[in-house]
Amino acid sequence: MNEPATSDAERKMQFLYALRSKGVTDNAVLSAMEAVDRGPFIRGIFANRAYEDMPLPIACGQTISQPSVVGLMTQALEVSPRDKVLEIGTGSGYQAAILSKLARRVYTIDRHRRLVREAREIFDALQLNNITAITADGSFGLAEQAPFDRIIVTAAAEDPPGPLLAQLKEGGIMVLPVGQSDAVQHLIRVRKTATGLEYDEMRAVRFVPLLEGLGKDT
Repeated sequence: MNEPATSDAERKMQFLYALRSKGVTDNAVLSAMEAVDRGPFIRGIFANRAYEDMPLPIACGQTISQPSVVGLMTQALEVSPRDKVLEIGTGSGYQAAILSKLARRVYTIDRHRRLVREAREIFDALQLNNITAITADGSFGLAEQAPFDRIIVTAAAEDPPGPLLAQLKEGGIMVLPVGQSDAVQHLIRVRKTATGLEYDEMRAVRFVPLLEGLGKDT
């Protein structure tokens, strides 16, 4: 009778160990990732691989990032409990769910109405009441709620989009992948200071491109 609970505990320990081994060491981030089960965010034939540290396909030709990349991006954001966070690229909703455990409020935008609808269903089921999910062109940000303490982009642009930089509060941090092709992308952190923008290059990554307009499913 106790075997499933034991296997779940072992799986969680392995999951957290994998995160630590990839450089996710912030205790608050690890606690948030322990609290949010990745399973509900993956449907269909890949559901049994939810606890592996790998990206997986989701609907609308998108992907759910591997947990270690989610953890590293979240860690780089340095989210505090009073922060208002904007996420561009809701995808499965997993990243927003992690952020909801760390921030005061999370706004997440995706160009695919289906992904937003399915993510909302999961947020409701998990009672994550501090997330607002919106179908829109995320490259323009969300001016009516700006400025934001933190902005995270989960799709690659050639450069940090100007509207998003404008909506970042002074003292704020934005984390995003940049690159001109699928093959060459780097995760960067942008800090907005009183005198300008400071850039840190973190690691090579591979994300879907940041596209303008709405998805065909809307």
